[in-house]
Amino acid sequence: MSKSNNFNDENSNTSENPTFDSVLEQRLINRRRFLGMSLSGAAALGGMGLGLVGCSSGEILPPPVSPTATPSGSPVPSPTPTPPVAVNPIMASLGFTAVGKSLLDKVVIPAGYSYQVIYALGDPLTASTPAYKNDGSDSDYENRAGDHHDGMEYFGLDAAGKPSSSGIERGLLAMNHEATTDETRSSFFLYANGGTSTLPRPAAEVDKEVAIHGLSVVEIKATNKKWATVQASAFNRRVTPLSEVEIAGPARGNALLKTKYSADGTKTRGTINNCGTGKTPWGTFLSGEENWNGYFSRVTADDTARADKSVVALKRYGRSAGSVSRHGWETGGSDDKYARWNISKLGTSGDGTDDYRNELNGQGYIIEMDAYDKTKALKKRTALGRFAHESAAFGLLVVGQPLTVYLGDDSKNEYMYKFVSKALWSAADANPADRMATGDKYLNEGTLYVAKFNADGTGEWVELSLNNPLVKNYTTYTFADQADICVNTRLAGDAVGATKMDRPEWGGVHPVTGEYYQTLTKNENRNINPVKSTDLVPDSANPRAYTDSDGIGGKGNPNGHIIRTKEGTTVGAFNWDVYVFGAEADADKAMINLSNLTDDQDMSSPDGLAFSPSTGICWIQTDDGYYTDVTNCMMLAAIPGKVGDGASKTLSYTKADGTKLDVATKVGAAPAADKLKRFLVGPKDCEITGLCETPDGKAIFINIQHPGEGTKMADVADPSKYTSQWPSNAGYGAGKRPRSATIVITKDDGGRIGS
Repeated sequence: MSKSNNFNDENSNTSENPTFDSVLEQRLINRRRFLGMSLSGAAALGGMGLGLVGCSSGEILPPPVSPTATPSGSPVPSPTPTPPVAVNPIMASLGFTAVGKSLLDKVVIPAGYSYQVIYALGDPLTASTPAYKNDGSDSDYENRAGDHHDGMEYFGLDAAGKPSSSGIERGLLAMNHEATTDETRSSFFLYANGGTSTLPRPAAEVDKEVAIHGLSVVEIKATNKKWATVQASAFNRRVTPLSEVEIAGPARGNALLKTKYSADGTKTRGTINNCGTGKTPWGTFLSGEENWNGYFSRVTADDTARADKSVVALKRYGRSAGSVSRHGWETGGSDDKYARWNISKLGTSGDGTDDYRNELNGQGYIIEMDAYDKTKALKKRTALGRFAHESAAFGLLVVGQPLTVYLGDDSKNEYMYKFVSKALWSAADANPADRMATGDKYLNEGTLYVAKFNADGTGEWVELSLNNPLVKNYTTYTFADQADICVNTRLAGDAVGATKMDRPEWGGVHPVTGEYYQTLTKNENRNINPVKSTDLVPDSANPRAYTDSDGIGGKGNPNGHIIRTKEGTTVGAFNWDVYVFGAEADADKAMINLSNLTDDQDMSSPDGLAFSPSTGICWIQTDDGYYTDVTNCMMLAAIPGKVGDGASKTLSYTKADGTKLDVATKVGAAPAADKLKRFLVGPKDCEITGLCETPDGKAIFINIQHPGEGTKMADVADPSKYTSQWPSNAGYGAGKRPRSATIVITKDDGGRIGS
């Protein structure tokens, strides 16, 4: 997510949830009372082999059999586990020389590697769309690459253009276009003169800005080891915030989804602010809708007009009465496509079918798309909850066990979640005749959980349903049904006292151990001396609060960390530790650089994270605003160990009144030089994001998002004042305006990346 826009600085979690240190003694009581109540809870442990535990790259333990429950509902230990069928290959060490920090306006990668720019903002997706001029005069963005390339996935094709899981020289990239580089509403690089920042916004500008958001699918092909997009491919497509999308799962047809556009609550328009991604076991693309709330406005008198519980929900999702929108799209005119951005109660109907008071409820989900088939409707999977979604990471597959999907809510003080399917995995569904119907099977019914961390390195997955008395009897907001819980998931997390985290971003599942890795990018609201209602004291899973005094001066937890979880041996239980703490190498090792990072390893604000299925490498990408005085954003390669491979550590703080605050945490083993190192540094003012690879691991695709975002709108006509001119300075495309773009990286000797 863009650093300058600070969309994630929204913090609407003012619940009085305790930090987990204060509720440790309630752990066993809560687990017996709430997690042992349903068979769906019992199925959670076995989901997709997530019980593979305690493994390093040289130690493989088998998945457990799903536990059973006693007649009273209390969990019992798992039976003896059975051996796994196969094990993915894992590199023993990283074979490249680490790249140094860089403030250059270029992409820096290790010796022996090369990269190409292949797909940038404005690139045409049809044979008739003209080449991108990149001077502010371009139009027809519905047929061009959108802006702010973010998460993406690779879908292989064979030589004949048919779907192929082994296609390595021809394939599709399905990609998110998260946002646009803007200053005071206007997406100024899209216009010759910088555009209009005052209200009302011109309709033509609104139309252009809406169109550069959403998703794209583009065919790519390698010829003589050179990759390029296929401009005339029949697979190429755009999905924008105006494209029709179906509502699927518990909220389909619910009263909360009824609008002027969809009186029966079964559809909505488009997808917005898409960030992280996922790839389903049946071969479809999942995209997370992240900071969607800021695109909508409410009039000052709207609380009075509504006078119902929707006021509570809107405030919890950051849209209080009088909230202004990010771009002012609702001022583009009287047409319905502009009116939808104003979510005030303006009509007289009792159900919202004459206005867009419920429009916000149609955004904030994981959306599924079949990248291979344009004829299949896109679907929002409401069973996975509604919040600021990043990625959707599937646990390991086990035939006859439910699927598990791990999810994070990327805002300050928000929660970590997982979804466990009702349907049990069948190997035949890995290659189904109808991929979207398979999505219906696994993603429309199941159980949603939220994470609660305990100070002793254990945790609980707490069920979010009316079966849980804490949800059913919540006094702040009365949930009508499961659809209400799925639409207002944050409130359900509040109800059960979930642990507030330091902005859960992307996550990934280790391809052998099944352990889940979650980036916690940063949180300026950690404070040993709380001042605001949203300030949190450090706790065991988010233990640091400090000031970066030698650079930009970030406070709280400005450098972030990566936490990991391992499913336990009883229903709903897990173990955890912190794999790595982001920090500058020379920072205090007792209180800040707890992972003993070196100059080749140090980083700030981990954001993107993905495991390579071919090598087991964990790729870590940064979106940083607090180390950029020293280096541009970067990508690191890691070969992690396992939960529990480190030790306990206590951080001792002195509060303003002189009293002591001791915070115990679980710190993973310090990464060795050949197990974590910097692989790439990007150009000026960019974020490194999105990662996928060909099935053989010999080509990886990376997105460089918003280079030059520090440029001022007043300087749009003067390229010499751009903070970045990438990728034109790398020889790609016309004009000098910076553009988000996809690159492909290959090894000069033709080997696997990272070896």
